Amino acid sequence: MIKIRLQRKGRIRRPIYHIVVADSRSPRDGRIIEQVGRYDGVTEKKETTINEERISYWLDNGAKPTDAVEKILRHEGFLYKRHLQMWGKSEEEITAALEEWKAAREAKAKTEVTRKEQVRATLIAEEKEVKKQIEQKASAAAAEMAQEAKKAAETEAAETTENEASEESAPEVEAEAKAEVATEETPSEEETVVAEETASPDAEAEVEEKTEESTEAVSEEVESTTTEDAAPVEQPEETSAETEVESVKSSADMTAKDAADHIAATPLEDLEGFVSEGEERKTVLAAWEAKKEA
Repeated sequence: MIKIRLQRKGRIRRPIYHIVVADSRSPRDGRIIEQVGRYDGVTEKKETTINEERISYWLDNGAKPTDAVEKILRHEGFLYKRHLQMWGKSEEEITAALEEWKAAREAKAKTEVTRKEQVRATLIAEEKEVKKQIEQKASAAAAEMAQEAKKAAETEAAETTENEASEESAPEVEAEAKAEVATEETPSEEETVVAEETASPDAEAEVEEKTEESTEAVSEEVESTTTEDAAPVEQPEETSAETEVESVKSSADMTAKDAADHIAATPLEDLEGFVSEGEERKTVLAAWEAKKEA
């Protein structure tokens, strides 16, 4: 099958395409049958050159353009012109129709917004809207904060005024309270006079009796307290030696050693009856004999 396709030429990053007629089985850069045009897509105007006569010839002989080539031919108005020829239009009608079609296309290109520009415009509009919303929220928050600060200042001023007023009125209130207390505690002259007049002689007598009774009770308490305080004076205890002498009656009540020591330490006249008749302990008897001989 014969195809009308693009063949890449030029250099790296600067391609130029030839519109060629070639066998569909040949490689991209392989053998071609004929070159029928040229397309430069790098330039701003996208320059295109086509041989309409040879392209018409190959289309009439069954050649099929690729999608890219068909798009280029449609953009150049070649397919529209071929369509008019098929409908039997004259050359003048075809020329007028093509000029009208090109003018309409140029006007549409001027007014039509490309996709990139449309996306960019959408993004810009969204950004403006977001900024506007942020500014509105910020202004609303600032106004609310200002209102709260104003209310706080008013509340603080009112509290300060109340405190000052209470501090100023505090001495007066204290003075009034003291005056009321003094008035309540101090009886009036009329009440005193009435109380004195209403006091009966019987009441005076009762008061005198109660006074005498309380005086007698106080004197009795004083006497009892004096009697209780005057406790007997204890006599000092006798010395241990005298106590022992009084408590010891005979040598039988003591051990042999204690009895001998007692005999040696006590005068003879005080030992009368100390040594019992039944004393058999040699130590006691020896001490007694020595005491008598001395």
